[in-house]
Amino acid sequence: MAKNANPSDEEIYMLQEHAGSLQVEIDQHVRVEQELRDTLATQTKQGVESDELFRLLVGSVRDYAIFMLDPKGNVTTWNLGAERLKGYTADEIIGRHLSTFYPDAEVQAGKCELELEIASEQGRFEDEGWRIRKDGTRFWANVVLTAIRDRADQLIGFAKITRDLTERKRAEEQRLAAEERFRLLVEGVQDYAILILDLSGHVLTWNIGAERIKGYTADEIIGSHFSRFYPAEDVETGQCERELEIAAREGRFEDEGWRIRKDGTQFWANVVISPVRDKHRNLVGFSKVTRDLTERRRSEEERAARLAAEQANRMKDEFLAMLGHEMRNPLAPIVTALQLIKLRGDPSSAKEYLAIERQVTHMSRLVDDLLDVSRIARGKIELKRKLLDVRDAVAKAIEAAAPLFEQRQHHFEVKAPPHPLVVDGDDARLTQVFTNLLTNAARYTEPGGHILVSLRQTGDHVAIEVRDDGIGIDQALLPRLFELFVQGDQSAERAAGGLGLGLSLVRSLVKLHGGVVEACSDGPGFGSSFTVRLPAVNQPVRGETTETLSVPFPPAQHRRRILIVDDNEDARWLLSDLLAAVGHEVRSAGDGQEALEVIKGFTPDVAILDIGLPAMDGYELAMRLREAMKGATPRLIALSGYGQKGDQQRSQSAGFDRHLVKPVDLRRLMDSITDHQVGRGRDDR
Repeated sequence: MAKNANPSDEEIYMLQEHAGSLQVEIDQHVRVEQELRDTLATQTKQGVESDELFRLLVGSVRDYAIFMLDPKGNVTTWNLGAERLKGYTADEIIGRHLSTFYPDAEVQAGKCELELEIASEQGRFEDEGWRIRKDGTRFWANVVLTAIRDRADQLIGFAKITRDLTERKRAEEQRLAAEERFRLLVEGVQDYAILILDLSGHVLTWNIGAERIKGYTADEIIGSHFSRFYPAEDVETGQCERELEIAAREGRFEDEGWRIRKDGTQFWANVVISPVRDKHRNLVGFSKVTRDLTERRRSEEERAARLAAEQANRMKDEFLAMLGHEMRNPLAPIVTALQLIKLRGDPSSAKEYLAIERQVTHMSRLVDDLLDVSRIARGKIELKRKLLDVRDAVAKAIEAAAPLFEQRQHHFEVKAPPHPLVVDGDDARLTQVFTNLLTNAARYTEPGGHILVSLRQTGDHVAIEVRDDGIGIDQALLPRLFELFVQGDQSAERAAGGLGLGLSLVRSLVKLHGGVVEACSDGPGFGSSFTVRLPAVNQPVRGETTETLSVPFPPAQHRRRILIVDDNEDARWLLSDLLAAVGHEVRSAGDGQEALEVIKGFTPDVAILDIGLPAMDGYELAMRLREAMKGATPRLIALSGYGQKGDQQRSQSAGFDRHLVKPVDLRRLMDSITDHQVGRGRDDR
């Protein structure tokens, strides 16, 4: 005989006693399907009794397992929801103990009996936990167990309502797992300080990144106001409150600025503050993420400083190039005028001539030193190395410095071995080194003093020493003597001029040759010595002779037709007179357009062109001359106050045979006029 799946009249009566509490439970947790409402409405219209309605209600609920237990916990009723939820039919489950639905561990622990006992004593028991279906699968259940008593308050059984909360449980577990992962993520981040603030700005959470960046442990900082991380002046101006206000109003606040660590040191921080709101969009706090950008800021500052320095260097180079050009331009006609004076041989002006020549030579050397220091600093100096006898370079330097020795009536002596002292070097640059040392000795030695130059080979080095009995060097100055713009006693130094460039240039050029230079002095009043040591080469020098300079110029052996184009009138007519005086036929012009008019009646063999001409520069004029003269293109010589490598290369590209730097060495100009074997673009100073 089939078991009755519906409650008896007595049970219905008792259930009606507890209908209020049951209905509350049902109202809270279930939405009855529309199908049930329709059924109830239909049955009511047909006059079905209230106990039958209740029976239909319980029996039709699908989302809840609603059933009765006897006082011992055996199932006495079973609804459709119980069958759907647990998998048993009424015939299969009625009469069996509720432990059928519990895991073995809980059954053995007496959980079923405990639940019945609590429900009996307290009238109600509620719990959540794992339950077992007929097929052995588990589901997470919410269980409400209610004791049912008769009119005499005798326990006659229990009503049990079970809800399947597996999906909610799974979602909750996933949410908790996600929260845990996020918590671990936030707490494990070391490069960012991530924290939560309450509405007033007090710290609620603290991660390891915050501890690393700011220096506080969680115990030290939680509960403190976040103004602790701000400089006092920001706190006083209400910066902290302003940040929270903006974040709350606009949904985000971001800023960069100085922040304070626990140890009082500052760091440059990027800060992002975001509002934290609950599900009702009520503001409950703020999240704050801080990055330490101190290194980035330092790098940016260093980069900005480097760019500024590079810009300053470019501006300095441009200035020096312009300075050299502007200083060389007026020197050119002065040098030419001196050569004309000497050429004309007026003995009455010999003294004045020598004074002007010394000052012009000194001025030219200052310009060259100034530009050479800049080139060396930028790595633009290229040595033209060859095997040479260093005695020859010293001899040229002595010749250059001789007028200064004569002017100050110094006693000058040279000690050198009779055999060559061979080094691998740049003859012009080594001459420049020794000239600087000799002129330096002359400046710092009182009139009538003694200067000695000694040359010797010691092991694998050649040593050149310049010794004087002049004013000496303060011991405090010695370590800095070769630095740029460092000078000695100005009272003596100013008599001959100087910019503090010579010794710095000497050290740089000697270093480029693989050598060293040293300065020694016993102090003020005891003179000084400078020693240059260069690597010696054990090979002979072949076919090298010391160049000798002589003025005035002899008459030209080959008369040339020469065109001079220069917008400096003094330079133009003086050079014209000088070249005419040695036998050349000369025409001149003040600009490019005038030069093009001149060649209509005059075909030059040589064209000497100033590069810095107005309107039409020397490069363009050279091109126009070639076009106008076609097959009779003259030999092109560029004259310029600019003498850097780029200027020489541009002259070569424009078709010039020589690039001469003002003030030009007139003997080399003469050689350039007659020398047809020299390659184009060569630089001669």
